[in-house]
Amino acid sequence: MRSRSTFMTIAAFVIALILSMVIAGGSATVIEKRTKSEVRLAMETQDHGWMQVQTDGLQVILNGTAPTEAERFRAVALADKYVDSSRVVDNTDVENTAALSPPPFSMQMLRNENGISLIGLVPASVDRKAIVESLKKVAGDGGVTDLLESADYPVPTGWDKAMKFGLSTLETLPRSKVSVQAGKVSVEAITDSATEQGRVETSLARRRPADLKLDYDISAPRPVITPFTLRFLIDADGPHFDACSADTDKARDQILAAARAAGAKGTLSCTVGMGVPSTDWAKAASMAITSLGQLGAGSVTFSDADIVLDVKPTVDQKTFDDVVGELESNLPAAFSLKATLEPSATAKAAEAQFSAIRDGKGSVTLKGRVLDARQRDAVESYARAQFGHDQVHGATRVDAALPAGWPVRTLAGLEALTMLHDGTLVVTAKQISVKGTTGDAQASDKIARLLTGQLGEDVQMDLQVKYDKRLDEKLALPDGKECVSRLNGSLAKAKINFDPGSAQVSEDSVKALDALAAAMKNCTDFRMEVDGYTDNQGRAEMNLQLSQARAQAVLHGLLDRGVLTGNLVAKGYGEDQPIATNDTEAGREQNRRIEFVLLDEKPVDNGLDDSALGTDTAEPQWNGSITDDGAAAPGDDGVPAAQEAQPDAASSETIPVETPQTDTPRPRNRPADLDKKG
Repeated sequence: MRSRSTFMTIAAFVIALILSMVIAGGSATVIEKRTKSEVRLAMETQDHGWMQVQTDGLQVILNGTAPTEAERFRAVALADKYVDSSRVVDNTDVENTAALSPPPFSMQMLRNENGISLIGLVPASVDRKAIVESLKKVAGDGGVTDLLESADYPVPTGWDKAMKFGLSTLETLPRSKVSVQAGKVSVEAITDSATEQGRVETSLARRRPADLKLDYDISAPRPVITPFTLRFLIDADGPHFDACSADTDKARDQILAAARAAGAKGTLSCTVGMGVPSTDWAKAASMAITSLGQLGAGSVTFSDADIVLDVKPTVDQKTFDDVVGELESNLPAAFSLKATLEPSATAKAAEAQFSAIRDGKGSVTLKGRVLDARQRDAVESYARAQFGHDQVHGATRVDAALPAGWPVRTLAGLEALTMLHDGTLVVTAKQISVKGTTGDAQASDKIARLLTGQLGEDVQMDLQVKYDKRLDEKLALPDGKECVSRLNGSLAKAKINFDPGSAQVSEDSVKALDALAAAMKNCTDFRMEVDGYTDNQGRAEMNLQLSQARAQAVLHGLLDRGVLTGNLVAKGYGEDQPIATNDTEAGREQNRRIEFVLLDEKPVDNGLDDSALGTDTAEPQWNGSITDDGAAAPGDDGVPAAQEAQPDAASSETIPVETPQTDTPRPRNRPADLDKKG
């Protein structure tokens, strides 16, 4: 009985254990399914479909590959909201992605009277302390403010060169913003004058490394014009300005439109500046120019609000009265008009005059009449002070009967002559004539302003001032010798080679020909000879023909690259004038060459009207086809009719040849370094 009771007790315990295990297992299964379902649904709802959710008891196992680390983190964090983080097993990973690209490095440097500020993102390897220390020398009392950030990435290509150029540029510009990027520098600056603006722009262009992109915006304040001057003439050269001033771009356009309506042709310019005597300046100037156009001959001169209208005797009195009456009655109130009609005369007595001649080489000769010995000393002393003590030759005579104001007129004329590179000054009792060439595009304006300011608005002037861009110091154009040196220097750095026994430029010399074309910039105004030479291999006659063909090939190569070749002539000298021995291959290689020789140091007048450049110093743009006048030309197809086998450099190829030029070689301007080679 007792054993049965014990058995029943044990059985009850076993049954209870089994029942509890069944209940616990069922509960765990329910929890697993519910947890898996909740997490899975949350992942789908939040667009984490890549996530695979599994459960193992109370554990939630996450598998899958996330597109990004951020995506993976968000998905795991979402699972933590439904399951305690201790129960989450994270088996996820992230797709392999390319390395992050470096950020766009840039540095802005701002400089003004308050100092220098550095802003931007630079590579961590940049020595910011060294940059700050170097800029403190030019920053003055304002100091240097370093607001730069840095990032630990490799220095991009072109960054060091751009930063070096930017720092050196900032040192020369007191009011500027210089932006540096890899391979690029941008410069914004304000200068004190138009002359300084041109100097800065030229300096930037010259200093720029060949592989650095440069953008710049250099501005200058408008000049103060005093007196505010305008002078418009209709003479034998047609309607044109000697001087023109305007206070706004709109006023300038209005004045130039009136001049064109009066018959002025070509490129017209008018200086925009400050100091206008009246806001009605453009209206008054346009009215006066229109009136002179109706009269047909004479000049109108503005000096501030005073207007002088001089009309030639070819205009009849009635027309003069009608036009002048209309103008005088309708001019703005601020302006006063003085109009004169020159009387006709059958003959004029010889007038006393004073003249000065500037020859362009520094010498000035003074001739004509002066009032007395004191004025002679004053005139010569002033001229020596302006042109140099040893450059002035005086040859004047005293005439006590000269009209009043003669000393002032001569000194004003000499001051005007200082603005010319070469030219003449003639002073008479009625007129001052200034004629010549200058490198200042505004010289005519300045001379007219000077004479009217010192002698009055009714002074009679004859100004014939021509602007020559090669005399403009702001452009700093090379002379003939500099051009030849630059071209031969380009050939020394990158020699132009030809296919053996041929006048065909070799493929490896195309870049050398490109560099030569770039070196021709601003040099096409000079007459030069493109000379070809060979070694002494083969017959002399054949070498002469080959050298001529090769020189011609270089000339045509330049023409194909847009270079104006009208002032170039090709000539072959064969094996003459070797610069090295022909006994070795190295020496023969040196003797096979192209050289440039200057034929005339004076630039050729190419017919371009330099006055059209105005204050714009950019090179003129050419269009259309250009023929190489004076070059030794082959047939119409570019190949001479005669052909003969030509050996060169151990080659036996057949090449086209031309009839050789047989004139005797002349003394030649060869570079010094070539003469040393023998």
